[in-house]
Amino acid sequence: MNILITSAGRRVSLLKMFKEELIKVFPEGQVYATDMNPSLSAASNIADKSFVVPRVSTPEYLEILLDICTTNNISLIVPTIDTELLFLAENEQLFLDKNIEVVISSVGLIEDCRDKRQIHDFFEGRGIPIAKEFPKDNYVLPIFIKPYDGSRSVDTFLIEKEEDLTSYHFENKKLMFLEYLDHTKYDEYTCDMYYGKDSELKCVVPRKRIEVRDGEVNKGKTSNNALVTFLKDKMKIVDGARGCLTVQFFKHKDSDSVVGIEVNARFGGGYPLSYHAGANYPAWIIKEYLLKETIPTSFDCWEDNLLMLRYDDEILVHGYKD
Repeated sequence: MNILITSAGRRVSLLKMFKEELIKVFPEGQVYATDMNPSLSAASNIADKSFVVPRVSTPEYLEILLDICTTNNISLIVPTIDTELLFLAENEQLFLDKNIEVVISSVGLIEDCRDKRQIHDFFEGRGIPIAKEFPKDNYVLPIFIKPYDGSRSVDTFLIEKEEDLTSYHFENKKLMFLEYLDHTKYDEYTCDMYYGKDSELKCVVPRKRIEVRDGEVNKGKTSNNALVTFLKDKMKIVDGARGCLTVQFFKHKDSDSVVGIEVNARFGGGYPLSYHAGANYPAWIIKEYLLKETIPTSFDCWEDNLLMLRYDDEILVHGYKD
């Protein structure tokens, strides 16, 4: 029973977690990684084995990935980046036909997640407030601008003065003009939510984003607040949701007012905090996908007010030649 982490990149912590949990159940199990350049990928260098793959958009990607899985007895694939999710969801049955499970949500949900306009409809359909979107010819400053299909905070802008707006903001059809939620009044949370194969919510861990670097939380803490009850009510069942979803919200500092921001149908970069707090999603995935066990709800399994302070570490590769 081997596991493959695709697009491993810098996801050292996530790969280590799966290695630690897998050998508890399958002592001979291996955790592998794929990357476009595994020799320069930190996570690939601590995997049991790594493989070179082309971009997911290339025609040969599917054949190469299937060959890697069948040749190396891989039973489970855990994707990590947005750009591969839709491809894997669309081809999930090809993997299942070879007895390879993919921890992936449905095509429809992933398509919604990739388009922030559609995810706004998703939130509103569940009675979750969203930030107002302005027409580009009728807005009220300050505004927050972001692309409807963006990730990692790329191409985002806080505009407080009219002179900060440029032709690029108006002409780029991907950019949305949104109501700015004042950070002096709102705290930002990423919620790690685990959905079973039955698309039922099993656990939710709100993480307060204290400091962010390159779109990923650098300092954060777990917070057992009103978001837990709110999400158990509003998002208890999400059709097509499977595995870990990371959902971002703003919560008012002085009330339980909540605003939905976006949904990512994958592990988030800050998930290690939830893992160390006790929300052991890698173990649940192994139990559900490899051992075929049913995962019970477990909303109180994690430690409240656990602070995570990240720092840079080194992966050393001896004898490397470029």
